[in-house]
Amino acid sequence: MIRWMIVIFLALLLISWATPLLRRLGLGRLPGDLRFRAFGRDWFLPFASTVLLSFIASLIGYLV
Repeated sequence: MIRWMIVIFLALLLISWATPLLRRLGLGRLPGDLRFRAFGRDWFLPFASTVLLSFIASLIGYLV
């Protein structure tokens, strides 16, 4: 159980560190990514970016 918590923590740390780099590459601005304002807050739903990153991760996992 603790091993999974460490893995999740490290993954979130890596994602938060890589977010500016991914935005410069165009992730987060794909046609399937939704950004809207509701209840005084900005909401962001990165559907297309999630699918693309999932595809790349599964491709890397398949090749390794």
